[in-house]
Amino acid sequence: MPPLEALLWDVDGTLAETERDGHRVAFNMAFTRAGLGWRWDDARYGALLHVTGGRERLLADMANRADAPAARPAREDLARTLHASKNAAYAWLVAQGRITAREGVVAVIEAAHAAGLRQAIVTTTSRVNVEALLPRLLGSRWATRFATVVCGEDVARKKPAPDAYQLALALLHLPPSRALAIEDSPPGVAAARAAGLAVARRPSHYFAGEPTPAGPLTLAALRAGFERGALS
Repeated sequence: MPPLEALLWDVDGTLAETERDGHRVAFNMAFTRAGLGWRWDDARYGALLHVTGGRERLLADMANRADAPAARPAREDLARTLHASKNAAYAWLVAQGRITAREGVVAVIEAAHAAGLRQAIVTTTSRVNVEALLPRLLGSRWATRFATVVCGEDVARKKPAPDAYQLALALLHLPPSRALAIEDSPPGVAAARAAGLAVARRPSHYFAGEPTPAGPLTLAALRAGFERGALS
């Protein structure tokens, strides 16, 4: 087995419980600000997470709403407006300290940096959301911990398509056999696998029924699993 050279981190649900504690709440704030009586409860938002991308989730939800605009162009305009409002609300929630890192995440990022492993952010969320969250989790040093940051704006297709991971590997000049993806959701796992990567699953709140690794998240455990070929 080739040595592990890089960790590729998903963001939402992986670094922090951003979906439950941030994006869902922010979408509901955006609906209120727009004067809409819509609300995504925990169950509805969990179902919508199988659609990747916030604007795409809005469109999927509107397709089943009698009170949404009937014409597709009008729906797309509303989705863009709501998504921008949601991102602003999300940034506010992050700034208020409402979202914290999942257990072990910061320690692994710091240990990997100290060990000389390269790291990347590989997400299909918006860059503005990444730039709001990462300084809160890691402080001003956050950009020094990641060799590259791939976001939703950077690829033609979002997860579960492999585009984001393929781009990150190309930017790192690494074959997939030397990197490990860390993901919380089935679409993310599918994207990493399609790019030829081993995947360490760390299911988040909305994917609690997915296979869960035993023990805490540590760099030693990630290395051991990778070297044994035990990660899917």
